[in-house]
Amino acid sequence: MTSIEVHDYDPSWPALAAAAILEVRAAAGAAVIDIEHVGSTAIPGLAAKPVIDLMASTDDLSCDFAGLLDLGYRRLETGMPERLFYRREGYHLHVVTAASWPTRNERLLRDHLLSHPSAREEYAALKRSLAAADLDGDAYTRGKTALIQRLVDEARTARGLPTVDVWEA
Repeated sequence: MTSIEVHDYDPSWPALAAAAILEVRAAAGAAVIDIEHVGSTAIPGLAAKPVIDLMASTDDLSCDFAGLLDLGYRRLETGMPERLFYRREGYHLHVVTAASWPTRNERLLRDHLLSHPSAREEYAALKRSLAAADLDGDAYTRGKTALIQRLVDEARTARGLPTVDVWEA
């Protein structure tokens, strides 16, 4: 079992994300419409696993993203519909449809945590507690699900969006 490491916020994370965004834009070209830093490393002050999560939008998920392989990204099958997932050491890249971009839970959760310090503190405390329990990755993720669902529901409700299950079927 690989234990989960949750680190204090690292002020270098935004610069690492910005550099990776430039690399992905160059490698993917016009296939990428938007790309943003999402996930816990995008939230100043939030403890996180030291993995930079990026989310990009495209008009066509069947576009050629082969240039990402030259950057060290490898495509992994996640079973999540309407999403491509690429990983390289220290980075995750989620590619989603442009049509779904405005309502992506990852973006909504990031923005909610940025504007709600008490939610950010609650989330950090839970992550630290789960990491201290020496869980594997799946158990760690499952342990966060109820809180993430509640926070995403709050974010969606505040924007007049319907609530949805945070686990894509």
